[in-house]
Amino acid sequence: MRLWVCIALLSLVLCASADRPGLFEGIARAGQFVRDAAGGARDMYRAYQDMREANYIGADKYFHARGNYDAARRGPGGAWAAKVIRWPFLLPHSDAREFWQGGVSGRGAEDTRADQEANEWGRSGGDPNRYRPKGLPSKY
Repeated sequence: MRLWVCIALLSLVLCASADRPGLFEGIARAGQFVRDAAGGARDMYRAYQDMREANYIGADKYFHARGNYDAARRGPGGAWAAKVIRWPFLLPHSDAREFWQGGVSGRGAEDTRADQEANEWGRSGGDPNRYRPKGLPSKY
């Protein structure tokens, strides 16, 4: 819900940009941003679902990079969604995620840093296959 409120507010801001495009052009740009953001959120969710389905040890960084890469390729809205959405999706802030990974799951801060590196690599257009482990089925 919070994601959609942010998208709506950002869309309004884009309509009121400094160069003051025509009303219809501004609405079209805002609509494209929202479509890109929604598509980026779907890309991130699909990568998460694939990661869960694959259940392959050592593949999480690949799926982080792939989800961010696919989302960012959609355009500014997708790149924004990739930056806003955190893994796992139900933990909205990185502090909560670090608490989960460090305290509850036992993965620790080093794994969190590696996840964030993979996220940034994918968002910046880097090939997600850099993180692809050997033996991961070609379906993914």
